Amino acid sequence: MASAPKDPNLPLFYSGLVPLNSNEHAGYKARSTDRAAWLAKQHAIPLTVEEFPMAQRAYPIIFSQGSSPVPLALMGLNEGVNTFFDETGLMTTPAYVPAYARRYPFLLARLNADNDQLSLCFDPTSDLVGEFEEGDPLFTDGEPSESTRAILKFNEQFEQAGHRTATFMEELGKHKLLMDGEVAIRREDNDKPFVYRGFQMVDQEKLREVRGDVLRGWNQNGLLSLVYAHLFSLDLIRDIFSRQVAQNKGPTATAANEETV
Repeated sequence: MASAPKDPNLPLFYSGLVPLNSNEHAGYKARSTDRAAWLAKQHAIPLTVEEFPMAQRAYPIIFSQGSSPVPLALMGLNEGVNTFFDETGLMTTPAYVPAYARRYPFLLARLNADNDQLSLCFDPTSDLVGEFEEGDPLFTDGEPSESTRAILKFNEQFEQAGHRTATFMEELGKHKLLMDGEVAIRREDNDKPFVYRGFQMVDQEKLREVRGDVLRGWNQNGLLSLVYAHLFSLDLIRDIFSRQVAQNKGPTATAANEETV
């Protein structure tokens, strides 16, 4: 799985969360950047099901382990290795960037456990939000600016996609379609293959046993195409391995031959 944030109660990438409000942040601006430093050391990024068609072109799509698995786009096979972004966060190979990463440093969060209302928050440690000379104002005359409304809409759409992703994962779980994944890849300079574990994938044997009426329903609602997008994308695991080797990001020929994704 992807690395955990410093605070285990915070989502990946975030070091803190502050609700955005016009009183405290009236003069704040949001600025853009061509370097996603928060992605530089991350090898697995959460995905929503709506992103499968775009993500499968560049990344293997796997599922995390545990009782509540989530889809992940693999940008590297080893912890701390990203083969699409360099050490500064500059994208070196054009590819689709998951919405989870693009929403940073903003996030919709529930501030009160007794209330389902979500509030737009941001990571105060980010250098993308603050009292800058440059950037897009977050408030105009005490009201959310056009930029803030666009940020809010993007995050709302992400939350909606998250709910649909949860429904997809529940369906996979209902039919017990997930199995522990394993892939063995051999380097030319090493006789012993590198074996990667620590992820889940769809069990194709169990998929073939799913009742016809269920498969028809999945075909009609688009779920079946998502399953196959995941399965087809797994061939890219070897491509990611080759990218790591070409970029001297390991694994080395002398490294341990069993790895956890």
